[in-house]
Amino acid sequence: MKVLMLGWEFPPYISGGLGTACYGLTRGMSQLGAEVLFVLPKAIPSAFSQHVRLLTPSVLFAGSSDASQRAAELEGITFLAVEADLRPYSSLRTPAARGAMLSSAQHGSASVRDQAQETQKAERTKPPVEDYAGDLLGQVERYAELVVRIARTFDFDVIHAHDWMTYRGGMLAARLTGKPLVVHVHSTEFDRSGELVNQPVYDIERAGMHAATRIITVSYLTKTVVTNRYGVDPSKVDVVYNAIDRNGSVRPPIPRIKRDEKIVLFLGRITMQKGPEYFVRAAHKVLARMGNVRFIMAGSGDLVRPSIELAADLGIGHRVLFTGFLRGADVERVFRMADLFVMPSVSEPFGLVPLEAICQDVPVLISKQSGVSEVLRHALKVDFWDVDEMANKILAVLRHPPLHAVLREHGSLEVSRFSWRDSAHNCIEVYERAMEQASC
Repeated sequence: MKVLMLGWEFPPYISGGLGTACYGLTRGMSQLGAEVLFVLPKAIPSAFSQHVRLLTPSVLFAGSSDASQRAAELEGITFLAVEADLRPYSSLRTPAARGAMLSSAQHGSASVRDQAQETQKAERTKPPVEDYAGDLLGQVERYAELVVRIARTFDFDVIHAHDWMTYRGGMLAARLTGKPLVVHVHSTEFDRSGELVNQPVYDIERAGMHAATRIITVSYLTKTVVTNRYGVDPSKVDVVYNAIDRNGSVRPPIPRIKRDEKIVLFLGRITMQKGPEYFVRAAHKVLARMGNVRFIMAGSGDLVRPSIELAADLGIGHRVLFTGFLRGADVERVFRMADLFVMPSVSEPFGLVPLEAICQDVPVLISKQSGVSEVLRHALKVDFWDVDEMANKILAVLRHPPLHAVLREHGSLEVSRFSWRDSAHNCIEVYERAMEQASC
């Protein structure tokens, strides 16, 4: 089977989980014998792309030190990079939304749920501020035009488009060639922007979903959003969970910052979707009852500064460390330092980071509003807005070593059953259904 796959990021230059998912899926498909032509918005001169034939408009990148290993993993995958500047995780916010977490700090008598409702109300009533980087919609159109050129040149059986920025290209390629289109929903505009959606982005998402022969979502949570918010027939949607592959290597433990200090980690984009305010508020409640805890917020995003100011206003600025965006060995190091990973996401279609944390022997506390909560049994779960319960569960893990050990051991066994090869197999089954439907 030959697949024209459209994506906008690939390791190591990734801004979220989609790059990791694309790498895992293409590797799994390669192992299953599928041929994938992967179209990227930009050339990636790195060990993660030089292991295969990388075709770009002007540059053919040569091999690297680990080329043979990577080539074996992705045999049958060809990468094409087209010059389009797509930046997927820029946010759409109002000034009121950006200041909401700070103003809410002045109203201690209100519940966090009430504060969340106030923020949502402000978002609905204020005019949107275009905060997507550059002429993003123009770049999407340019990418689509270049995808059409590729579709005219290469032979393939099915088109697989990841997230909204590739949908236009997928629709045009499908219209040109008559090949079935499968769109893969890793996130929706409602996840990124709440109720205040960017209408042009929503329109592209909706058009892509309705033009597709089949739709893949990363969780049943996301399937519900797709069917309820975009008017899609549920029978058209297949759920394929993300995965993680463990390499089996054992690394020596990294010393903690202090022997008597516990570390609680937030790792991800610091945006409204990821719930940084709830993490900081839970930290405040934990520190009121247990002093020897340090909270690390690793990541970048439009709410970094408001989060710093909120921590200062709550009087815990000296106990919350903001590291900025981390990658590679720094991510592994911060996991090794952590006693607990917390993902308080407001709306998380899946959430790969908890799986990465478990692979590093770190217990996890995740929001019930996440797709990964559907597949993880040995993880603590909490509503994102319930900072009292979040704080209670953080304290339970930090204070009770047996609970910490059980979460680590059982979580490690559980995550061992996740495999990108299985996810790739499920995607190929979706392709086969799409091709059968298209031939009818």
